[in-house]
Amino acid sequence: QVRLVESGGGLVQPGGSLRLSCAASGSKFRIYAMGWHRQAPGKQRELVATITRDNVVTSSDSVKGRFTISMDNQKNTVSLQMNSLKPEDTAVYYCYLGNPQGSHWGQGTQVAVSS
Repeated sequence: QVRLVESGGGLVQPGGSLRLSCAASGSKFRIYAMGWHRQAPGKQRELVATITRDNVVTSSDSVKGRFTISMDNQKNTVSLQMNSLKPEDTAVYYCYLGNPQGSHWGQGTQVAVSS
């Protein structure tokens, strides 16, 4: 069983920055990729960015140039540096891990961008 614990959400003004982190733990699990999805009120969950163990990044066009994803293969952690935040970035952000057993999700952390 894989456990994902997120941290770093909060309230920030437009144009501000936040850094999300997620740590994976469990017994004898493999990682193909880790990343972040988000779900805004009344909307479906959508991809933000994912990264493989070989550092191949996939990200939404809406965050390119503003968000940077990184993974520490030794510590099984993934981070999302979010800069130039906009009100439309407001959502619950979910940590994701993909491996041979399937998709695993964290509980989510709230990000609110408002003046």
